[in-house]
Amino acid sequence: MDPNNSKDFTFAKLSDLKLPVTFRISQLEGTRKPRPFSELLEHPEYRFSGVQSSELSDLYVTCQLFADNKPLTIPYRTSYKSFKKDYIWNEWITLPYRYCDLPLNSQLSVTVWDIEGPDRPVPVGGSTFRMFGKKLTLRRGQHRLVLWRDREADGAHETSTPSKIGLKDEMGRLEKLVKKYERGDLAKLDWLDKLAFRRMEEIHAAEQANSDNLFLYVDLPRFDFPVIYTEPEPSLAAQLPSHTPIASHASTLPAPALVNLDQHLWCIADPDVSRENPVEDKHTRLIRSHRSAPLDRDLKPNAETRDTLNEILNYPPTQELSAEDKNLIWKFRFYLTRDKRGLTKFLKSVTWRDASEVKQAVEVLLPMWVEIELDDALELLGPGMVDSRVRTFAVRQLRRADDDELLLYLLQLVQALKFERLLDGHRTTRSSQVVLSQEDSGLADFLIERGAQNPILGNRFHWYLMVEVLDQQYKELYAGVVYNFMRRLEQLPDGIERRDILKKQGVLVEGLSAKAKEVRAWKDARPKKIDKLRAWLGDSRSGMAAMEPLPFPLNDRVRITGVIADKSSVLKSALSPLLVWFQTEGGGEYPIIFKNGDDLRQDQLVNQLFTLMDRLLRKENLDLKISPYAVLATGPTEGMVQFVPSKAIAAILSEYGTLLNYLRANNPDEGSVGTYGVRPDVIDTFVRSCAGYSVVTYILGVGDRHLDNLMLAPDGHFFHVDFGYILGRDPKPFPPPVKVCKEMVDAMGGATSKHYNRFKSLCYTAFTILRKNANLILNLATLMIDARITDINQHSVHEQLQEKFLLQMTEEEAIKAFETLLNETSYFTVVFDRIHDIAQYWRS
Repeated sequence: MDPNNSKDFTFAKLSDLKLPVTFRISQLEGTRKPRPFSELLEHPEYRFSGVQSSELSDLYVTCQLFADNKPLTIPYRTSYKSFKKDYIWNEWITLPYRYCDLPLNSQLSVTVWDIEGPDRPVPVGGSTFRMFGKKLTLRRGQHRLVLWRDREADGAHETSTPSKIGLKDEMGRLEKLVKKYERGDLAKLDWLDKLAFRRMEEIHAAEQANSDNLFLYVDLPRFDFPVIYTEPEPSLAAQLPSHTPIASHASTLPAPALVNLDQHLWCIADPDVSRENPVEDKHTRLIRSHRSAPLDRDLKPNAETRDTLNEILNYPPTQELSAEDKNLIWKFRFYLTRDKRGLTKFLKSVTWRDASEVKQAVEVLLPMWVEIELDDALELLGPGMVDSRVRTFAVRQLRRADDDELLLYLLQLVQALKFERLLDGHRTTRSSQVVLSQEDSGLADFLIERGAQNPILGNRFHWYLMVEVLDQQYKELYAGVVYNFMRRLEQLPDGIERRDILKKQGVLVEGLSAKAKEVRAWKDARPKKIDKLRAWLGDSRSGMAAMEPLPFPLNDRVRITGVIADKSSVLKSALSPLLVWFQTEGGGEYPIIFKNGDDLRQDQLVNQLFTLMDRLLRKENLDLKISPYAVLATGPTEGMVQFVPSKAIAAILSEYGTLLNYLRANNPDEGSVGTYGVRPDVIDTFVRSCAGYSVVTYILGVGDRHLDNLMLAPDGHFFHVDFGYILGRDPKPFPPPVKVCKEMVDAMGGATSKHYNRFKSLCYTAFTILRKNANLILNLATLMIDARITDINQHSVHEQLQEKFLLQMTEEEAIKAFETLLNETSYFTVVFDRIHDIAQYWRS
């Protein structure tokens, strides 16, 4: 046979398999036991669950693809089916994800659900199934998945619901033989096969009757050949200059390059590619020989090496160090102990699998290091650092922060608890498996103690914990922290009173949440909703009309005494959020917006970072009148927002024609010179706040900007609202990097006015100051990667956010580049603003 014409293949490449992922949910086997009578007495609603009835429940199955602890698809479920004798679906499910795009660690999470009451699905059992076998082949044929009773499949890399648990039952052994038989590895003999399969059915029925396990059978497509995991590689032809034929380069290309040109060769994944290179490993050990440590103590770099070290120390925290960088840092480790910037880079250079190297790093060098900045301490509390002795060092550095500064970082520090080794031994799957020290670093105790000492800090700490307790993955971890915090409060003289305040706040939030959900479900017109809401708020039975002075959860410096029912309303929005005006102690007013059905954690983070950046600017004596409004998420899909009396630019243009007319109507000054009939301090506030928000929204990549979420207060304060799109994500095409709309420039007197020139100068100064604090902002964002916030992930932080600071440039180059961005205009901005205005008109 001519080998060039051979069509006999023994395997296929995954990268060539362009079909969508498909599988069949076959049947559920096992016995479901009804709940005991004692449990029914305690929970009478369980009587209506399917497992208690004599007939089979209306079960359904949900499926979802995962990789790296993140979902690749939305959950898909089987269609409704009424079962008579057995739980048999035989339903094929096709996911919108192609085989060729599957990562090697892809997993299919499968959960069987039952209904225990109205809108109350409960998991019968779940299982997490790996899509690839040990030999990097795509799984095929029928598989028996073990269901973990009463648990939803987690889809995690280190899953707690694996589909295989090493059962030694006879049926499992026979099914492996059946797979060999189907592959042709066992000889076929018809008359004997019929007897064998009949006997297998008898064994199957007997084991099913005696087994306490539940199994779900899933059928995967049986391809003609084994499918090997491969990743598509760019062809060399695509990398060559387009104007030059490949043939002209063939004679100059090295042999490996010529091999890559052969499109008929197969690219097989190397299972050893992720392991340490033994040659490089040996090279590193020779360079870092511990016998040279006494000599390294007095080693000092020359001028050229000092410049290289300084360049490495200036790397942003998200930048990876090369092997050469790490070896150079290690060589001059004793010299660098006097540089506070060097600790984080040094710890990244340590070979943590080398016990003697770790011992020298943690026990000798760490105590010698000078005090580090707080932003570096935050980096040491991230998921990449798992040695608790280093984390303990970072917590000691945090003790230097005052309460106001700690309040700025508190949201991230609560997230950092996920990377701690707490009492229950919980550790996030993102953390390294090489754990050299298992003690608790004391971060939880530190936060509990500081929260107990300061009621304002403790109040915010409590509400951040309440949101995390609702996360099933970390529920036990945060519940333990809440318990310890409450115990610590009880030891204080006013502890019982403070604990009661937190309980009353919880009742208040629970009442607003229930009413917001109820209002959202009403089918009435908006005016009718407003009337019904006011009637409820004014009713003494609601508990809202009047109350003992209570620190408000959104801002516990404000003590509320009741609501102003006549001023409260329902806002014009699809979710019908509540606008509630609270009466404060001393006769003041504090309006808030309560939302149910909306995740406010991203808005909360953005406003927290705005507050931080405002503080950084003020430390440099630059006040840009940034006025972040308070946001508090009280759950994954609810929360409250401070209402700032102001108008959207779209509404101002509709009513007043221009922004200047609006400012002039609220702050007239007939004798003004150069401020267009507006008080000079108001124009100054407007220019400064426009500059401040232009820079901070650029850095955070805030998207979906239109004239309905750009706000202006009567005193000239300009600000942004609604942060559903950040870090470069935007529903509009071609968004400008810096959002400066024409209406803002016109209100400053036009692009040639002195106010606009001052606006640009303030932007450059603010950008320069924040650029110097890039490490702090990047570290805070990195700590939020596991917070399940829509736009916060490793890619967006490491690329989108870091890119905004232009750290690869000198300061002068960065300012020029930012000036170019500021002067850019998007031809689509005005068009999309007008489209949005029309959409809002028809919506109203």
